[in-house]
Amino acid sequence: MERPWFSSYEARVPRTLEYPAITLADLLNQTVRTYPQHTATKFVLSYLLGGRLTVGGQLTYQQLGEAIDRFANALYQLGVRKGERVAIMLPNSPHFVIAFFAAMKIGAVIVNNNPTYTARELKHQLVDSGAETIVLLNLFWPRLQEIQAETPIRRTVIVHVFDLLGPLPKLLVRAKQKRDPAWVDVPPGPNRYFLPDLLARYGPTPPTVEIKPEDNALFQYTGGTTGLPKAAVLTHRNLVCNTIQIGAWFTSAVPGQEKVMCAIPFFHVYGMTVAMIFGIYLGAELTIMPNPRDIDHVLSVIQKERITLFPGVPAQYIRIINHPDVASFDLRSIKACLSGSAPLPVEVQERFTALTGGRLVEGFGMTELSPVSHANPLYGESRKGSIGIPLPDVDAKIVDLDNDQELPLGSDKEGELLVRGPMVMKEYWNRPEETAATVDADGWLRTGDICKTDPDGYFRIVDRKKDMIIASGYKVLPRDVEEVLFEHPAVVEAVVVGIPNPARGDDTVKAFIVVKPGTSPTADEIRAFCREHLAPYKVPREIEFRDELPKTIVGKVLRRVLVEEEKQKQAGATTPA
Repeated sequence: MERPWFSSYEARVPRTLEYPAITLADLLNQTVRTYPQHTATKFVLSYLLGGRLTVGGQLTYQQLGEAIDRFANALYQLGVRKGERVAIMLPNSPHFVIAFFAAMKIGAVIVNNNPTYTARELKHQLVDSGAETIVLLNLFWPRLQEIQAETPIRRTVIVHVFDLLGPLPKLLVRAKQKRDPAWVDVPPGPNRYFLPDLLARYGPTPPTVEIKPEDNALFQYTGGTTGLPKAAVLTHRNLVCNTIQIGAWFTSAVPGQEKVMCAIPFFHVYGMTVAMIFGIYLGAELTIMPNPRDIDHVLSVIQKERITLFPGVPAQYIRIINHPDVASFDLRSIKACLSGSAPLPVEVQERFTALTGGRLVEGFGMTELSPVSHANPLYGESRKGSIGIPLPDVDAKIVDLDNDQELPLGSDKEGELLVRGPMVMKEYWNRPEETAATVDADGWLRTGDICKTDPDGYFRIVDRKKDMIIASGYKVLPRDVEEVLFEHPAVVEAVVVGIPNPARGDDTVKAFIVVKPGTSPTADEIRAFCREHLAPYKVPREIEFRDELPKTIVGKVLRRVLVEEEKQKQAGATTPA
């Protein structure tokens, strides 16, 4: 196929790629054989002396491979078979890598769970997926106990954060954790196992299980636009193909020589693919951080470990560029960063690039795409404010919101983005109607994103269909307003939502803003600034200053939480005394 975006590909990026018929277990095995003595994981914890002393541990690829084989053998001996679901509820850690790839070795299917889930949210995913085995951190065990009897869970593997550390770091971290009021001692019990015991008990020779690239590898739950979270079913082929596509895009990455900052959660498909799986595919050193919110620690680790690749989310880059002492850290080792999960403000991109000398570009993806489909060229033309162009073997188009007809590239009209490629999910688990409504017979997946293109094939997400604001009869796209707010010198973070206006029957544009320390702009000043750059109907009528914005653990602002808060305020104001 010929597409206009091919002319923007870097010289070393092919239009199409070869995808070997391998599984994720095969991908891991190749790296273990090629780089056995290279450091695979470096686990960094900031616990002592106010975070100034970093403790942790590291594994070579040979050691990691052996631990994975032992745990795969253990799971099989405990009764886990091909196709059965194994739930993981862990922070970023080597334990996560071991559990994930051990399941891949025996053909089991991973079910990722957010460690912040309540017992009710955890119950939904365990019941819906049919998971009979769970690997979880000891601190999360009480939540499982609340609901385990109402789920299919039969086997529990308990992990402690210090399990894989060396003797001295283990002693230090264990002592520190046991003094924490949140510490949980998990007692022995039927069908309850502890990771170190299993690794010691079972040998490093997992059973031979026939696994095909088309077999299911992952149930990744996504909220979608309506209803309870549903599982996007991703196959080994989906995840291997997307990893190879990402590898083709990172033209400066040198196999066996990179250090990947793993500060986005592995339980999120973005962190799982772009940091963990891609890092292992490269034979890179995975620098694993369980607590990326400690920005002082993040900066120290980048400087000390000489991080080269830093996939992340805008919230992380925003916190780095606004850190008061950022100039005192040497961040020049960074070569390339791919930002995803949320729109990357142009101002953030420019300042981060100036600070590090590395390339920070915006990309696009979603759970159903394994997850990356678009990115700006890392060393070619990066068009700020766009999500870039489709990766090799990804086709994309936009269709009219009214009649579903394909719009020509470069059209001024906005439409819904549709994507097709080898990384498109297999299905939604047990949701045939939703699968059919999302992926058509020709493999085109509806993203739910409103998009425009330029004649060269660069795509620009205008907004989510569900986030569009109708104010005074006009359509307002939050990102248009947010980009202007980020240009204000006092604004650190901003999000714009539509607040229901019962009197008019539509929405009021409201902005929630976090300002830089030492500044105190007024709402009138912010509105005056917006009027210089926006049509009157787009200017926020209401502005609220906050110390922080509600976010997911990945760093995505929770718009729905802000909208729900406003609805509750309105309901309270109209309730008779």
